[in-house]
This record gives sequence, structure tokens and C-alpha cells, in this order.
Amino acid sequence: MITFTIATCTYNAAQVIDRTLQSVLRQTYPYVQHLIIDGASTDQTLQKVDLYRQESAEKETMHDIELLTEKDNGLFDAMNKALQLATGTYIVFLNAGDALPSPDTLEMIANSVGDGERLPGVLYGETDIVDQQNNFVRHRRLKTPKRLTSVSFLHGMVVCHQAFYALTDIAKNEPYDLKYRFSADVDWCIRVMKQAEREQRTLKNTELVVADYLAGGMSVQNHRASLMERFRIMRRHYGLFRTVGMHLWFIVRAVIKK
Repeated sequence: MITFTIATCTYNAAQVIDRTLQSVLRQTYPYVQHLIIDGASTDQTLQKVDLYRQESAEKETMHDIELLTEKDNGLFDAMNKALQLATGTYIVFLNAGDALPSPDTLEMIANSVGDGERLPGVLYGETDIVDQQNNFVRHRRLKTPKRLTSVSFLHGMVVCHQAFYALTDIAKNEPYDLKYRFSADVDWCIRVMKQAEREQRTLKNTELVVADYLAGGMSVQNHRASLMERFRIMRRHYGLFRTVGMHLWFIVRAVIKK
């Protein structure tokens, strides 16, 4: 039986957290551990989490909702805490403001793994961009590849972090590297994929839209610094020559599109 750990990291997220919590609450799939890792919020975030836990109990969802609230050293430190607490077969990071698109999202993801199939190292899918009113804005610019490999991220983060379900047994041994402030998720995904390939596990395309991403996340707000970090990460994993060559192609492609 496939189980899921959904990790939601929060800090003063009262304005956007409801849509995330409600999207998990309405899931028809019962085998869910929902970890809420809070950085000692001072707004109404924790009160909203309490109401969510009460509503989940009243509806008898069978979801295991766990709250950890304490000061941390930023988003990726909070994510590492979630990795330590995760018990699901797969873990996905669905942060405040992001959402699962439909009530049967987790059920369809679980069903994408065939009976008797060795557990893939990663399950992944498409992402839609939405606004704070949950209105569709656009499909994500980078198209998810039909066949994902650890080299695919040389072309950019072709699978959104919120649409990347990592096998927890692998993820626990690949914590986020805290020297990266904005793009540690890129580095983490590449390392998870590399380890899955070493274990000869597939990276499985669910061919589903599995996440709604709230426009304006941390890396968007710090776009320049994020791009610089991503260059360092790509150089680390793919080498300087390939990284520079790909960035030159990005520039040429942008000029052609103009």
C-alpha cells in the first residue's frame, strides 16, 4: 500500500495557508501523513492549523496530521525537519499557498504505480500556475519531459518541486544543502534522481497535473540570487563546460523568440 507524506512548511502564512490545507483535507485517498513544519508563526497560522485538524477529525479522513512549531533557519532547514519525520512511501513538499488540484489527485498518483511494479524512485507530473483566488493563470512554462533523468535539469527545473514525489527511503538520505538559500530544491531533486538511478529505479511520469503552484514564491521574489545559485548547482552536477554551453543556448533562444 502506497502512503504519502505531504510536508507543508510555514511561517506567518495565514493569508494563504487555507487553500493548501483544504486541498489536502478533501483528498479521497486516506493514507496520508500531513506534516506542518512551522517556524514559530506570530500571526493566525497556528489557529488555522488547529481548525484544520479539528475538521479533519470530524470528517474522519484518516489523515495523520502532525504539527511541529519552533524557530528554524529558513525554509530548507524546515524541509530537513520534515524529512526526518516522514513516514510515507513518498514525500512531496506542498508549501503554504500551493495546492493539490482535485480531490482524487493522490489517489490517481498512487494508481499510476502498477501492481507488482518496483517502486519508482520518483513520481512526477505537471504543474499549473494559479493566483491567490485560485484562478488558473497559465500552464508552467517548462514542459515536463516524457522521460525524466538526472540530466534533465540541465535544461532548467523541468519538474516543479511541488510535483516531485520522492521515494522517502531515498529522500531521507539526501537532506537539503543549507549553503543554498534559494535553490536548494534544485540541487535536492538532482541528487534524489541520481540516487534513484544508482538503485536502478525508474523516474515515473504520472501524466497528470499534480500541483497548483501559487505565483510569486520565494525564488521568484529573489530571482537574480536564485539564478546565480542555480548556475552554481548546475556546474556542480554537470560540469562547467556543459553548464556554460546550455546558458549560451538559453540566451540565443531568448533572442530568437524576440
